[in-house]
Amino acid sequence: MTTKSASQKGIILKSSDEIDVMRRAGALVCRVLDHVCGLVKVGVTTGQLNEVAEKLIGDAGAEALFKGVVNPAASYPFPAALCTSVNDEVVHGVPGDRALKAGDILSIDCGVRIDGFCGDSARTVAVGDVSKDVQSLLSVTDASLALAIAEMKVGRMWSEVATAIQKKVESAGMSVVREFVGHGIGQEMHEEPKVPNYHDRSQKKSDFCLEEGMTLAVEPMVTLGASDVMYADADAWVIVTKDGSFAAHFEHSIAITANGPMILTAA
Repeated sequence: MTTKSASQKGIILKSSDEIDVMRRAGALVCRVLDHVCGLVKVGVTTGQLNEVAEKLIGDAGAEALFKGVVNPAASYPFPAALCTSVNDEVVHGVPGDRALKAGDILSIDCGVRIDGFCGDSARTVAVGDVSKDVQSLLSVTDASLALAIAEMKVGRMWSEVATAIQKKVESAGMSVVREFVGHGIGQEMHEEPKVPNYHDRSQKKSDFCLEEGMTLAVEPMVTLGASDVMYADADAWVIVTKDGSFAAHFEHSIAITANGPMILTAA
């Protein structure tokens, strides 16, 4: 298998063989999320969901990407295979003894490495019945990811795709989180480039053109209220909305091919 760097910003292009390995990693992520999301119900704890995920990943001979990740600001390495973020928690929720309640929403983020290559995906699911506004949040965030994928064609500037995401979200009266963005993915979970879900003029120097062989984790994070976020506590892992509004998170790992975008984290 041959890897080569793109001409722009140190982005690593992947060969077709490498993309095939990434599809295997992505398929496992999809299976884990399918299974875990199917277990979400009132009374289940986020820690129980993580235990299931860790067993599935271990049984497949894969590495859980998130477990052991060090954040210089945090007081401990990330302790789990899943990020489980509830309600106003945007990302990096730490699994534990929190029991899910009716009306909650839960964002589940999972990443694995197989044969040296990574897959990363996230979904947000409702726990029982939720309000119309919250259901709309889930639908709009999911639809903004689908829109982005449909727009990801060779030769397009990422700013065009990011603008489409932002317009989709803001036209629904919701906000795009700006402090956290998507990323390149391959042998490492985080590679170049940064993949924002919004666009403004300040990003002109970091914009990039989609090329065949790029592999990107695209992950819109959307709030019902304002876009501002903060750490939930001194542990410096869990990110919450400043105004306490609910947040949703959907993510796929995508390969750019001559025939269009390929979702790597699908069945």
